[in-house]
Amino acid sequence: MTTPPTTDPVSPRSTGPMTGKTVLVTGATGGIGKATAAELVRRGASVWIVGRNPEKTAAAQVEMGAAGHLVADLSLRGEAVQMAQDFIRQVGTLDVLVNNAGAVYDRRQESREGIEMTWALNHLGYFIVTRELLGLLRASRGRVVNVSSAAHGFGRMRWQDPEFKSGYRSWAAYGQSKLANVLFTRELAWRERESGVTANALHPGVVYSSFGQSDDSATKRFYKLAAPFLLSSEQGAQTSIYLAASSEVQGMSGLYFAKSRVKAPESHALDDAAGKRLWTLSESYL
Repeated sequence: MTTPPTTDPVSPRSTGPMTGKTVLVTGATGGIGKATAAELVRRGASVWIVGRNPEKTAAAQVEMGAAGHLVADLSLRGEAVQMAQDFIRQVGTLDVLVNNAGAVYDRRQESREGIEMTWALNHLGYFIVTRELLGLLRASRGRVVNVSSAAHGFGRMRWQDPEFKSGYRSWAAYGQSKLANVLFTRELAWRERESGVTANALHPGVVYSSFGQSDDSATKRFYKLAAPFLLSSEQGAQTSIYLAASSEVQGMSGLYFAKSRVKAPESHALDDAAGKRLWTLSESYL
């Protein structure tokens, strides 16, 4: 494969029109998810967005001119499955899936299903939605774009306690989930190597948005102090847009990108055995 040259995160090299393409973007009511969806709409794609809040999601659809919206809390396995099934029934075709919904939690919280929220939303949400929509993606030889983070570098898989039932630390849980995004991407790419479906992960950069600012936490205080040095949501969305739209990445799969170019992830994210183990662990939640 040819590695694309370095490019500024604000303006990816080549993304091209998206006319005739159907795209689903999760976590699209704010931040880089909303910026990604809005730009793909502008490029002519038929974009469907997913959000948790009905009013906010409907308003975002109208604002960006998206084709439609679905409401789901993707930290809940049942809602993730139902959302995907609703999309299959209502739309029936998919060229690009952008898994973007995610969060960092300053204190340990559990979903209504009793799963630690970071693990439930940041990893299991990606896994379940992708798994449910693979039939459509195979039919179109489509793309899966997984928003990860450079935080995967300090992430470590806690195989015996992935939900941090003991020793919870917010950034350790977040780092594990972002490592899981890369491992999942690589394993998915291997499993779909003959189907034509491609899967790539990315680091969007450190973006100033509503992410991590849900309460008066240390994370929120950090973002406020660092705001002058952080990327805008539009800047942070550029690598997602590049992977969704560029002809340059056609056929490229199982890779990690930053600033719209291939970047080597940390060595422990290249552990194929860990990717297979993660897949088995993820299936145990279904």
